[in-house]
Amino acid sequence: MWKNDEANGYGRLIHADGDVYEGEWLNNKKHGTGTYVHYDGNQYEGEWKDDKQCGQGNEVWTDGSTYKGSYLDGKREGQGEMKWLDGTSYVGEFKENNIHGFGKYRWENREYEGQWEVNQMHGKGKFVWDNEKTYVGSYYKDKKHGYGIATSPNGRRYEGEWINGKQQGKGEYTNSKGIKRKGIWEEGKRIKWTED
Repeated sequence: MWKNDEANGYGRLIHADGDVYEGEWLNNKKHGTGTYVHYDGNQYEGEWKDDKQCGQGNEVWTDGSTYKGSYLDGKREGQGEMKWLDGTSYVGEFKENNIHGFGKYRWENREYEGQWEVNQMHGKGKFVWDNEKTYVGSYYKDKKHGYGIATSPNGRRYEGEWINGKQQGKGEYTNSKGIKRKGIWEEGKRIKWTED
């Protein structure tokens, strides 16, 4: 469909490289709802604004990965759900195509729910393994960093300071019998017990 010598309404465009867009147009730009299929088989179906993915949409890649959620200016932005072929998944916030904000990431035998920054666990969060081992606390660039509590199914527990993924500084250890002791840790190893 055309209006004033420009694509307006519904139409189909086949690019020279084999990409195909079929959907709504406004003044020669993809605008409204439509489907874009890349020559390699990857595709996007959803809302468009001024030639860019904008609003709600679904993306499917040939490797089996999928995304369903919000877009802004051609990028994944806002709430969405991503699934990968290996079974991992993420539900939460995105920013400029990156996992960013608050969300839950699930691997085969563990999951993390908390804050993210540019695809890395960053801020406050909770990590839970299928064997019921847990960590609740702070992360910095994918590693435990700051204050946190780690627990094991047998009742053992460490509460205290972490640096670069390891216990570092002051902490309190509880053994499987419920006995608590305070100590100093360095590089994940207890250096000494301290008086209460």
